[in-house]
Amino acid sequence: MAYSHRTVLLEPAIDALLSPAFGRRSAVPEQAPPLDGVYVDGTFGRGGHSRLLLSRLAPGARLLVFDKDPAAIAEALALRADDARVEIVHEGFADLAAQLDRLGIDRVDGVLLDLGVSSPQIDEAERGFSFMRDGPLDMRMDTSRGQTAAQWLAEADQEQIKEVIADYGEERFAFQIAKAIVARRQSRPLRTTGELAELVAGAVRTREKGQHPATRTFQAVRIHINEELAQLAHALPAALTRLRAGGRLAVISFHSLEDRMVKQCFAAAAHPGRDRARLPIPERDMPQPYVTLLGRVQADAAEVADNVRARSAVLRVAERTAVPLSLDEASAFVRLPGRPVSQRRAGRAAR
Repeated sequence: MAYSHRTVLLEPAIDALLSPAFGRRSAVPEQAPPLDGVYVDGTFGRGGHSRLLLSRLAPGARLLVFDKDPAAIAEALALRADDARVEIVHEGFADLAAQLDRLGIDRVDGVLLDLGVSSPQIDEAERGFSFMRDGPLDMRMDTSRGQTAAQWLAEADQEQIKEVIADYGEERFAFQIAKAIVARRQSRPLRTTGELAELVAGAVRTREKGQHPATRTFQAVRIHINEELAQLAHALPAALTRLRAGGRLAVISFHSLEDRMVKQCFAAAAHPGRDRARLPIPERDMPQPYVTLLGRVQADAAEVADNVRARSAVLRVAERTAVPLSLDEASAFVRLPGRPVSQRRAGRAAR
């Protein structure tokens, strides 16, 4: 039976942006009246979050929707035809600050980032994201530009491939997989997802229970091709610096690398003086919090039973305080895993 797309953490994500009660222990209204303001859906996908958000916003509100996927943009155009509050940006959320400047928007009231690959992208074999469906080895979020996974695997050296799989897939057999890929392409290139999945399965000596042996490799290659963590590293500080006081940033992550980046960024913004806590500095001179942490939410048992792809989702939410925050200061809160992405790009830039 075909998988039916269902938006993950739909109600919690929109409550995180709009509900006065979200993350609060004190008595506050459960639901705010329809709100004006400017909101950003940084990952429109098929529009599930955006549609619910629009239903709770006032007629004078604005919703900026970002996506790199041409199919998602087509869906957004259809929504725009029915709702003039929608403004479409065919770019990734890493361009948030530049696009806000282009549109003359200084501050926003809420930003939602739903990270990773969407269900329709996984389910379309021709997109090349899934080892469960044989198709071209593409993996690009934006199919109109950039290098495909097949092209990168045909050109990258063994060390580059190993580091990407180890760092972005946290795969302990990264060396063996990289070696097998380089050996295979000496005779014929990898062109399909099925070929890559079969090769990885042969190189991985043990399997994690309930997980295909190619899971971590596919994740790693996809993250690299789309520069997903580097994009997130640009988006988090941009969002924090463009939120008005009281505005919220809600991020849904699906794997540990993303979630760790978000968690560390939010913690650093909430406790900027933590590294000076033992120094003899008066409290009044300590850095004040840039955000208030509103909590962490995971899909409940009912949602996971209805949508197995929700099982790894983690929603983290932070609310901006009135303390001024520069982009340089916010950027210092973000740490990329593994070797710096700038070094990874060197090989591609030299070609």
